[in-house]
Amino acid sequence: MVVVVANHIPPAVRGRMKLWFLEPRANVFVSGIKDSVAETVILYLIKSCPPSSGLIVFQKINKAPGFKIWGTGETNKQLTDIDGYQFIVEKRMS
Repeated sequence: MVVVVANHIPPAVRGRMKLWFLEPRANVFVSGIKDSVAETVILYLIKSCPPSSGLIVFQKINKAPGFKIWGTGETNKQLTDIDGYQFIVEKRMS
Protein backbone atom coordinates (compact mmCIF):
# COMPACT_ATOMS: atom_id res chain seq x y z
CA MET A 1 0.00 0.00 0.00
CA VAL A 2 1.14 3.53 -0.78
CA VAL A 3 -0.36 6.75 0.60
CA VAL A 4 0.64 10.15 -0.85
CA VAL A 5 -0.14 13.47 0.83
CA ALA A 6 0.80 16.67 -0.98
CA ASN A 7 0.32 20.42 -0.90
CA HIS A 8 -0.12 20.57 -4.68
CA ILE A 9 0.27 18.10 -7.55
CA PRO A 10 0.80 19.37 -11.12
CA PRO A 11 -2.17 18.50 -13.39
CA ALA A 12 -0.09 16.24 -15.68
CA VAL A 13 1.20 14.22 -12.70
CA ARG A 14 -2.27 14.09 -11.10
CA GLY A 15 -3.70 12.64 -14.32
CA ARG A 16 -1.00 9.98 -14.40
CA MET A 17 -1.56 9.17 -10.73
CA LYS A 18 -5.21 8.34 -11.50
CA LEU A 19 -3.88 5.17 -13.17
CA TRP A 20 -2.62 3.79 -9.83
CA PHE A 21 -4.33 5.76 -7.05
CA LEU A 22 -7.72 6.70 -5.65
CA GLU A 23 -8.05 10.31 -4.48
CA PRO A 24 -10.43 10.26 -1.47
CA ARG A 25 -9.67 13.92 -0.68
CA ALA A 26 -7.88 16.67 -2.55
CA ASN A 27 -4.15 15.91 -2.74
CA VAL A 28 -4.46 12.66 -0.75
CA PHE A 29 -3.87 9.53 -2.82
CA VAL A 30 -4.16 5.86 -1.79
CA SER A 31 -3.09 2.81 -3.78
CA GLY A 32 -2.71 -0.92 -3.31
CA ILE A 33 0.00 -1.28 -5.97
CA LYS A 34 2.43 -4.16 -5.65
CA ASP A 35 5.68 -3.63 -3.77
CA SER A 36 7.68 -4.25 -6.95
CA VAL A 37 5.94 -1.32 -8.68
CA ALA A 38 5.63 1.01 -5.68
CA GLU A 39 9.21 2.28 -5.61
CA THR A 40 9.16 3.02 -9.36
CA VAL A 41 5.95 5.03 -8.96
CA ILE A 42 7.30 6.89 -5.89
CA LEU A 43 10.54 7.81 -7.67
CA TYR A 44 8.47 9.08 -10.63
CA LEU A 45 6.45 11.29 -8.28
CA ILE A 46 9.53 12.70 -6.57
CA LYS A 47 11.20 13.40 -9.92
CA SER A 48 8.09 14.90 -11.56
CA CYS A 49 6.77 17.15 -8.78
CA PRO A 50 8.33 20.54 -7.99
CA PRO A 51 9.46 21.35 -4.42
CA SER A 52 6.23 23.33 -3.89
CA SER A 53 4.34 20.01 -4.09
CA GLY A 54 5.48 19.12 -0.57
CA LEU A 55 5.16 15.37 -1.02
CA ILE A 56 5.04 12.94 1.88
CA VAL A 57 4.71 9.32 0.79
CA PHE A 58 4.06 6.36 3.09
CA GLN A 59 5.00 2.96 1.64
CA LYS A 60 4.19 -0.39 3.27
CA ILE A 61 7.28 -2.57 3.59
CA ASN A 62 7.89 -6.03 5.02
CA LYS A 63 10.50 -4.94 7.59
CA ALA A 64 10.01 -3.27 10.97
CA PRO A 65 8.36 -0.83 11.54
CA GLY A 66 6.25 -1.87 8.51
CA PHE A 67 6.46 1.38 6.54
CA LYS A 68 8.92 3.72 4.85
CA ILE A 69 8.42 7.46 4.62
CA TRP A 70 9.56 9.39 1.56
CA GLY A 71 9.47 13.17 1.53
CA THR A 72 10.45 16.00 -0.74
CA GLY A 73 9.79 19.66 -1.12
CA GLU A 74 8.33 22.27 1.17
CA THR A 75 6.33 20.65 3.96
CA ASN A 76 5.32 21.87 7.39
CA LYS A 77 6.80 18.75 8.98
CA GLN A 78 10.38 17.52 8.92
CA LEU A 79 11.38 13.88 8.45
CA THR A 80 14.14 12.47 10.65
CA ASP A 81 15.84 9.11 11.06
CA ILE A 82 16.82 7.78 14.49
CA ASP A 83 18.57 4.40 14.64
CA GLY A 84 17.03 3.33 11.35
CA TYR A 85 13.48 4.35 12.29
CA GLN A 86 11.82 7.22 10.47
CA PHE A 87 9.84 9.85 12.33
CA ILE A 88 7.95 13.02 11.47
CA VAL A 89 9.00 15.88 13.72
CA GLU A 90 5.92 17.59 15.11
CA LYS A 91 7.58 20.25 17.21
CA ARG A 92 11.25 21.03 17.84
CA MET A 93 12.30 21.14 21.48
CA SER A 94 14.61 24.03 22.35
